[in-house]
Amino acid sequence: MAVRIVPVPCLKDNYAYLVIDGTYAAVVDPSEPAPVLDAAAREGVDIGAIWLTHHHWDHVGGVEGILQMHPGAEVVAHPTDAEKAKVPKVTKKVEDGQTVTTGPLTAKIIHNPGHTLGAISYVIEDAVFTGDTLFAAGCGRVFEGTMEMMHDSLQKLAALPPETRVFFGHEYTASNLKFAAHAEPDNEAVKARAGSLVTPSTPSTIGDELATNPFMRAKDAAQFAERRTGKDNFKG
Repeated sequence: MAVRIVPVPCLKDNYAYLVIDGTYAAVVDPSEPAPVLDAAAREGVDIGAIWLTHHHWDHVGGVEGILQMHPGAEVVAHPTDAEKAKVPKVTKKVEDGQTVTTGPLTAKIIHNPGHTLGAISYVIEDAVFTGDTLFAAGCGRVFEGTMEMMHDSLQKLAALPPETRVFFGHEYTASNLKFAAHAEPDNEAVKARAGSLVTPSTPSTIGDELATNPFMRAKDAAQFAERRTGKDNFKG
């Protein structure tokens, strides 16, 4: 049976996700506990695992509150981010290329350093959870890694099948498309995507990003760095 994925809006513009098989769920990046626990109750599932893409507070802030209600849940993160004090209660550390199994769910890990050094994505069936590495029409800021690292991380994700659904960490799509139109003014796919945008915009697909994401479309690390710096200072 295919897994079900339920987006859970959190904070101002974050997304957590419930990944559901039967009555079992893993939650990806719980920013805060209440919306996730409410969603789990509505769906009739028990949270057996917490999958973390990186250590930032707005992705891990709900971990301890969820563990209070689901004390047996496993907590998964990359070792680099697991060592940071802001990632609580990690029980499984995962590396690039490994698979992680929690309950009936098995995901492949892609290490995506750049936004943080321990950022990872989880691939399960035809879906990938990218945290703040890959957004719809955008990518995360480069806080801990290098521009070359982030470019390489996006290219790893670009190699996934184009039909892969992309479940990203923030609803930034409208502003990202404004920058995409600035970076590639002749890109008709960007214009079409902006014209048909519906919020919430999750999930995207890898194919959508290959057509419209100026960071994934950068020809090399130098152009990526130019575009990322431009987006950091973009006022459009």
